[in-house]
Amino acid sequence: MPDDQPQAAAAPSSGAESFGEHQLDRLFRTARTRNAWLDRPLGDDQLRALYELAKWGPTTANSNPARFVFLRSEEAKQRLKPHLSSGNVDKTMSAPCCVIVAYDTRFHELMPKLFPSRNMGKMFEDDDSLAQETAFRASTLQGGYLIMAARALGLDAGPMSGFNPAGVDGEFFPDGRWKSNFLCNIGYGSEEGLFPRNPRLDFDEACRIL
Repeated sequence: MPDDQPQAAAAPSSGAESFGEHQLDRLFRTARTRNAWLDRPLGDDQLRALYELAKWGPTTANSNPARFVFLRSEEAKQRLKPHLSSGNVDKTMSAPCCVIVAYDTRFHELMPKLFPSRNMGKMFEDDDSLAQETAFRASTLQGGYLIMAARALGLDAGPMSGFNPAGVDGEFFPDGRWKSNFLCNIGYGSEEGLFPRNPRLDFDEACRIL
């Protein structure tokens, strides 16, 4: 195997069934952040399937604060364009879909549905800083789940943080309830514009077992 190819990790020794090597490659080892896209549109059913997978990821008290705005039409992407950093314009305009991963600042109002066994919403209602911290952290997790769901469904992802959040919020969320977290292009990725893959930290550099 060439030196620049990721090495397969040892299979887990627990009784749980593991994904095969191909699936692990697709989700993790050979997945790349895409900068160019094939001209293949995404249908409503694909976007719904994407969410139906991503929604099962864990969040604080099952709060599910993330909100996803799928910008698929040319008109919608043009509204986003002025708020992108210059390096993100071309790849976003050519992507089949750009997702605004946002969060609901009043997510706790839906807690009776999401956590019916206890009144978990009150602690967020009474503490704005806790609500903000929770919404941002959990929606970031949910955005990560969206990326993994896209890969699991045979799609590619290109997450980005190069944009003006205030501009995006003013354009798409003028009532102030939702706030943008990050952007993620979704579609069928092209090999064009891929950079050489950078290394990752070794276990001993990034981890401790206590």
